[in-house]
Amino acid sequence: MSASNDPTRRTFLQVTAATLASARVACGAEPPAAPSGRKRTIGIQVGAVSFVDEGVERVLDTVQERGAVDTIFLAVFTYGRGIAGRQIPGQPLPDHGKQEYDTRQFHGGNYATPHARFYKDTPIRPEGTKAPEFGDLDIIAEVLPAAKKRGMRVICWLEDVWRTDVPGVERLRERSLEGKPAGTLCFNNPGHRAFLEGLVEDYASSYDVDGIMWGCERQGAFANALGSSHGGGGRNPDQVTCFCEHCRANAAKVGINFDRVKEGFGELSKFVKAARKSQRPIDGYHVTLWRLILRYPELLAWENFWHEGLRETYRAIYGRVKSVKRDLPVGWHIWHNNSFSPIYRAEQDLTVLGEYSDFLKMVMYHNCGGPRIAGYIDAVGQTIYGDVPRDRLLRFHYDVLNYGDGEPAYDAVRTAGLKGDYVLRETRRAVGAVTAGKTRILPGIDIDIPTAAGESKSTPGDVKAAVRQAFEGGADGVILSRKYSEMRLANLAAAGEGVREFGRA
Repeated sequence: MSASNDPTRRTFLQVTAATLASARVACGAEPPAAPSGRKRTIGIQVGAVSFVDEGVERVLDTVQERGAVDTIFLAVFTYGRGIAGRQIPGQPLPDHGKQEYDTRQFHGGNYATPHARFYKDTPIRPEGTKAPEFGDLDIIAEVLPAAKKRGMRVICWLEDVWRTDVPGVERLRERSLEGKPAGTLCFNNPGHRAFLEGLVEDYASSYDVDGIMWGCERQGAFANALGSSHGGGGRNPDQVTCFCEHCRANAAKVGINFDRVKEGFGELSKFVKAARKSQRPIDGYHVTLWRLILRYPELLAWENFWHEGLRETYRAIYGRVKSVKRDLPVGWHIWHNNSFSPIYRAEQDLTVLGEYSDFLKMVMYHNCGGPRIAGYIDAVGQTIYGDVPRDRLLRFHYDVLNYGDGEPAYDAVRTAGLKGDYVLRETRRAVGAVTAGKTRILPGIDIDIPTAAGESKSTPGDVKAAVRQAFEGGADGVILSRKYSEMRLANLAAAGEGVREFGRA
């Protein structure tokens, strides 16, 4: 990054950036206004390693010129490789950045500078969360001034993914049905909530950033036990969460019988284990599951209880940021499972979420959506829908989730992706569910999100089509996802073409 700190080079780049900005305005390449009359947000998710590998100015040049990007969603806090780090090992390297994987180097954490005064009533030591990969580098301090001089916004992008060796985190971990500590943290644990509130207050107070986005790709024990998510087929039903002392105490306050909860989940575990061995109950899988639910309504109560903990966390984060800067936008990344699981979608009431959301990044990953929805069908096809053939089961989900008729059948969806009008319909649904003018809808657009060998891959044509559908659906912008370090430049450029050609409607 030393090149970006050279005074001569800085002066040259400042002049060049100003010239390019004028040219973009003249040729009409600036992101157009949304239907509400507000300027659309054209965002891209970028991790610290890309700025280290390629230089801050070069990355901003690339995303601005090729992708028509005006907002950097900067991955500042995560221990996961989904939004931080280079390309996932085993996937083809993109045509930019270092041509190597960071298998041994990647650790994750806070890529900015934690300020201890914001972290109270939590066992997590803020200094213990500092990402070690790049020494004392503060990625917000590096990127923010360079972005500001170009008229670009920077939004802090935080993710609910942890390591179990973070100092103090052992006291916040969820507990499984068996009582074992999990790798996830409990939202009913006040120490976890205190850390998250301190983290966002730190970013909002310590930096002149343009917003906060936090994402949680999790759900409750009932849905997890059934495998009701993409990649959920192998989950051990005895290891679902959370059943810790904080959950027990909070459940008692709302009249939930914790002993009945555990008893019901014990019976559900038996059902799932037998179903995965193809041991069909006499009345079939679906009827037998409903018999369990009727006998133990605590199963659904516990699912909603977990999500209420998540919703309270959203409210707490939103309130803490607004207490620092009332006008600073706060939004949420809504997990892709929203496109597959009717259970999860029912839990994501956008009308309610909109009450404490300035924007929602609705994941609409059209390409990897094909393999993911097939994986979801395989998972629930062993449990709740074990009586239904896979091809009929996928068509059922297309119907109940408002997919169109143009999406592929089960035997083709892994290789074809969701490339009918999926993005258009999902955008319209989300826009229609929130209060107009209050909560902005920003579809997450798939650019080279990893898929397995033989599965659907991104192309310039389908990326551009997805951007077009988002705008036709009334979106307030798009967020190019998952991370710049995975994207091929031709596909990034196709997104930019889509913004310039279709973003005016």
